[in-house]
Amino acid sequence: MNTPDLQMLATRTRFMREAGVALILASLVLGIFLFIPVKSQSSQAPGVAITAPETPNAFASVPIQAQAAIVYDLATKKVLYAKNADAQLPLASLTKLLTVYGALAKLNPETLVTVSAHAASMESPHKFAAGDTLALSELARLTLTGSLNDGATAIAETAAAAENHATSDMLASAATSLKLTQTYAVNGSGLDENPEVSGGYGSAYDVATLAGALLEKAPSVVLATTNQTTTGIGEDGTVYAVKNTNPTVDSTPRLLLSKTGFTDLAGGNLAVIFDAAMGHPIAVVVLGSTEEARFTDSQALVASTLAHFANLSSL
Repeated sequence: MNTPDLQMLATRTRFMREAGVALILASLVLGIFLFIPVKSQSSQAPGVAITAPETPNAFASVPIQAQAAIVYDLATKKVLYAKNADAQLPLASLTKLLTVYGALAKLNPETLVTVSAHAASMESPHKFAAGDTLALSELARLTLTGSLNDGATAIAETAAAAENHATSDMLASAATSLKLTQTYAVNGSGLDENPEVSGGYGSAYDVATLAGALLEKAPSVVLATTNQTTTGIGEDGTVYAVKNTNPTVDSTPRLLLSKTGFTDLAGGNLAVIFDAAMGHPIAVVVLGSTEEARFTDSQALVASTLAHFANLSSL
């Protein structure tokens, strides 16, 4: 082979070797790009925090006239809304919740209660005559629904006498058992004792706790308070009927309990429990409102609660 041919062969060999090396290097570079993750264009810039959208506050601008109020989740034991919820205020007939709870904590629901002359003399609302006798559960249903002062007094007297205690001691024992730190009562009805002293005192938080405890202890008794009218049968077969003191019971969804209260000292009070979901009771309590505004206050808080669970600012 002559010299030009040798030079051509050498040149071709060197070219093929360089091409092979280049091919290997290109493969390595491609492999690097395939196995190293590429940063997304949507990645946040250094130092810039990404925050989740804020949950709407359904209670931010709820309009209520009450001096104190609470929305209390009885399932989780959490306060969803509060306005002076620990303030001690006159309870008026919300005291009857404590009376019935205290009696059912000591007596069998079938215990017979006879209305005394003193109880029968209580001011309206009242329904019974001295000597009328009913089972405790029947009398409690009527008393809570119609806010009967004679019925509440008869229940308190019977429960206190069972342990030879004064009515105020029986009520104090019931409050202590539930750790109601702001609650005490001097009579079973909640009627004002005089122009300066209420028959019972407590906080919105205490009332929510009390109402929830009574619902748990006696659901069949408090269920009567969700109807427009309730009937009960006396020991002698007499049928008694009372109208609910809360005219809005039909407008509260899945209502489980309702109790009104109104006196000169207390103003307008209202406690309701409703089921916000399947088996999720919520207590709504307003204290120190007006006779009419207690109902609109409560309805506004119920609506805000439903909006809260729907993750909305309002309904």
